[in-house]
Amino acid sequence: MARYSLCFKASVTKDLRKIPKTDIQRILTRIAALADDPRPAQAEMLTGDNKYRIRQGNYRILYAIEDAVLTVCVVKVGDRQGVH
Repeated sequence: MARYSLCFKASVTKDLRKIPKTDIQRILTRIAALADDPRPAQAEMLTGDNKYRIRQGNYRILYAIEDAVLTVCVVKVGDRQGVH
């Protein structure tokens, strides 16, 4: 399988500032793993949208996959209750 490149929406930097540094490293590790497997078994596709969400601890990572250009674009990172 080809390796996907990662891109981040500008607002993701702002989202990560609100998260404790101890959790940021685990979140970034999970995002990096999406480059090798953008659709892991734990990922859920959102209905009515071409986005996926995956859980990392108490946080959710919302991302879109562009198969035509092999890109995973992270849209939002935040508390599980705030990211749908």
